[in-house]
Amino acid sequence: MQREASKSIMKTTSQDALTYRPINVKTVSEIPQWETLNLNIRRAINVVGHVLPFRSNQYVMDHLIDWSKVPDDPIFQLVFPQEAMLSAKDFAEIDGLLKNDAPNAILNDAINKIRMDLNPHPSGQLSHNVPELYGRQLQGMQHKYKETVLFFPSPGQTCHAYCTYCFRWAQFVGLENLKFQAQETDDLVGYLKVHQEVTDVLITGGDPMIMRSSLLRKYIEPLLSPELEHIQNIRIGTKALAYWPQRFVSDRDADECLQLFEKIVSTGRHLAIMGHYSHPIELDSEVSREAIRRVRNTGAQIRMQAPLIRHVNDNPKTWASLWKT
Repeated sequence: MQREASKSIMKTTSQDALTYRPINVKTVSEIPQWETLNLNIRRAINVVGHVLPFRSNQYVMDHLIDWSKVPDDPIFQLVFPQEAMLSAKDFAEIDGLLKNDAPNAILNDAINKIRMDLNPHPSGQLSHNVPELYGRQLQGMQHKYKETVLFFPSPGQTCHAYCTYCFRWAQFVGLENLKFQAQETDDLVGYLKVHQEVTDVLITGGDPMIMRSSLLRKYIEPLLSPELEHIQNIRIGTKALAYWPQRFVSDRDADECLQLFEKIVSTGRHLAIMGHYSHPIELDSEVSREAIRRVRNTGAQIRMQAPLIRHVNDNPKTWASLWKT
């Protein structure tokens, strides 16, 4: 299997030498595995990938997907658009427009109408739980729970790869009025100074670990101020440990990132890296385990969370393996 071959390559060559390059609906046909897919699967990826965000990378392609089991491979299901993600009517409409080389304006109008019908921000996410400071709404923040504030730094509103179940897909499709994002931490710090009941800040996205360490530092260091001693826990929601573990191992600023983690812990805060592991294969490669070791050595804790995902982890054996691992 390709996955097994990939493992041996990682042992004999530099497993850490990959340079991150995104794969999207425009470039996916350039990967060697594309030729192994039947025409219906290719068509589904192209059609759905024009409506819902599709993004992956070489590590996911070469080390997490068993291409001999596609389309049933769990990680293929997790990252590649599937035809059933759109209604038959919507799928047929976009398929027809693409086949007929419809003008971009007509195609984009149809795509955006479908997106809006898909309820991009359910349960009032754009309007509910938005905190206010001195009568002004604060962008890129949510205060859903008494002790916890969510913060969405604007440079972190993408990911190393997208999950097909993602309920924040509207962050990634280029419609600015649908995004949660904050440019700076001034409002966050000001809000936290007033709200002493808050003990936890969750930095989320997207994926904050898509940012360079120097930029991540600018968002996190203000939270370490003595004026914010009531902030006991800093959480970072990320899929990087699974989709791009090189972020903590071999990226050029990997060491700087880990030094930032050490600094957070040294102030007495609890740092939790919320690893969105969905399947045990995401923990199987050497580089993924090295990433875990390096992160934990900083004093940070790694915590796992995942939904139950059809065709990915919807069986007890997978969950048993994932938890044990």
